Amino acid sequence: MRTACTPEDLRKLGPEELARLATEIRSFLVENVARTGGHLGPNLGVVELTLAVHRVFDSPHEPVVFDTGHQAYVHKIVTGRAACFDGLRRPGGISGYPCRVESEHDWVESSHASAALSYADGLAKAYELSGDPRPVVAVVGDGALTGGMCWEALNNIGAGNRPLVVVVNDNGRSYAPTVGGLAEHLAALRGGSGAHGEQRSVFEELGLDYLGPVDGHDVAALEIALRKARATGAPAVVHAVTQKGRGYAPAEAATAELMHQVKPMDPQTAEPLVPAASSWTHVFAEELVRQGERRPDVVAITAAMPGPTMLDRFAAAFPMRCFDVGIAEQHAVTSAAGLAMGGMHPVVAVYSTFLNRAFDQVVMDVGLHRLPVTLVLDRAGITGDDGASHNGVWDLSVLGAVPGLRIAAPRDGESLREEFAEALAVDDGPTCVRFAKGAVPERVPALVRTGGVAVLRRPGPAETADVLLVGVGALAGPAVEAGDRLAREGIGVTVVDPRWVAPVPAVLAELAAAHRLVVTVEDGGRHGGFGWSLAAALRDADVATPLRDLGVPRRYLHHAPRPELLAELGLTAPEVARQVAAWFARLPGVQPARNGSGGGAEVHRAGRQPADQHAAPVPELVRVHGE
Repeated sequence: MRTACTPEDLRKLGPEELARLATEIRSFLVENVARTGGHLGPNLGVVELTLAVHRVFDSPHEPVVFDTGHQAYVHKIVTGRAACFDGLRRPGGISGYPCRVESEHDWVESSHASAALSYADGLAKAYELSGDPRPVVAVVGDGALTGGMCWEALNNIGAGNRPLVVVVNDNGRSYAPTVGGLAEHLAALRGGSGAHGEQRSVFEELGLDYLGPVDGHDVAALEIALRKARATGAPAVVHAVTQKGRGYAPAEAATAELMHQVKPMDPQTAEPLVPAASSWTHVFAEELVRQGERRPDVVAITAAMPGPTMLDRFAAAFPMRCFDVGIAEQHAVTSAAGLAMGGMHPVVAVYSTFLNRAFDQVVMDVGLHRLPVTLVLDRAGITGDDGASHNGVWDLSVLGAVPGLRIAAPRDGESLREEFAEALAVDDGPTCVRFAKGAVPERVPALVRTGGVAVLRRPGPAETADVLLVGVGALAGPAVEAGDRLAREGIGVTVVDPRWVAPVPAVLAELAAAHRLVVTVEDGGRHGGFGWSLAAALRDADVATPLRDLGVPRRYLHHAPRPELLAELGLTAPEVARQVAAWFARLPGVQPARNGSGGGAEVHRAGRQPADQHAAPVPELVRVHGE
């Protein structure tokens, strides 16, 4: 692609050259995003808008802040990173969102919506205080404007007199069509039909100058509006009307989400290169509809993501019982509290990473009132390609602090159905069901169940009860495989799935007392995670068995496929087995065999009787129907 590499290059181009460049950028986007996967539709819609912004404002001296950031691919292209797109969202390559280590043009890298206006407000205040007032630009989508944080920021921006330009990228969408009164207001502005025929906007009522609506695919018209906004030296809004997916026929025809995000695909046909497997989300969506047919009190809420959470299936079956509240997780949770007070059982389905924003509402509005609200956290744990902001590794650390909240972590599709039904049966407090991103694994059968805990593997007749290995959620299967590996090296392992990870099942303390070592495996944060909670439970029960926890360290993870990150963090079956063997070999009375493998996994016990002659008896194991 013959593309401009810097904003300075853009300013040298004439109208015809800009038009050709826009066409080239769209072809470049389709070709590259088809190869790596990523956000296609949003970026196809902001080509001319991005070119105009960079021609009018002097980035990075005059900051350009992108809200959410999934529409910043064009910004990356025109700030010198076109040659890096073969590594988009891949390990060692460029991020799918703005990234401060990549370029001085990237001011922020949070990819959670509705925050850009607050960043911009702070930057504008800082420049004013330093005696160097310069324009700050915030590019925000109409979908993000459904989030309350935008309006908190606008309330402050409008009251100031600083050179802050808000570019509203109005395509009528987030993932799905934008909902609510604001969407209707923007539609009226687009149509020129304000009250009494006037075009007075809500932005003007808040104290910002309003320019628009402007054709978001007309660079010249955009530049005129942006220069006028800049010249005011005061807060101003440029309302640009764009078309998501513009210029790529398959995206324009994909009316559900306009190819908001795609997996690797054939750029000619838009067909995925790998057929989609049944996912955790599919299983949840099917079970939600089934429960909705059985229980008329079950209602569903999503925050602008009916497609990604697959609540669209529930909405099709029960249109009056499904609510899309826009990008407003706080409102979603407290609205669910109201629904529960009114006799409903709400199911709030969001990505795990986005529930962080509604922690106060979970604590005070749902938890304090002991309301029967079920939180369903999709993409819990490591998600991978979308990077630090999208990994759902904080939910157990955060939600574990909420009194009375019960949290389930299913290990496979069957246990997801079962535990979701159990959550809906709870009527005296909130529940949460969390599951991973991607394809649902094969069934991991339980041998027996005790105290609500599923026993997935027990030591064989010739083995002693050496290690209790606790696999959480999607890592229960790898924990079983690790147990088998350890058994071949002479270590007796019991593998269990706690099923409900908060509160910690009491029987785990009894099981821990019957073993020499306890190891937990989870793909959530170690700090405040399940291992952390189990360690506290063992202390409370006066169980002295040492515990080691495997999980995500307290740091932000770089973007990479989920399997690669799991391997890097030692959360695969071979690595779990290696680490457990090394820990076990260091226990008192255990010495590594001379011919043992690298982790000291093949052991003999120096002067030690079988573990079951010393430890507390293993609790009675109760066989469960179907397991």
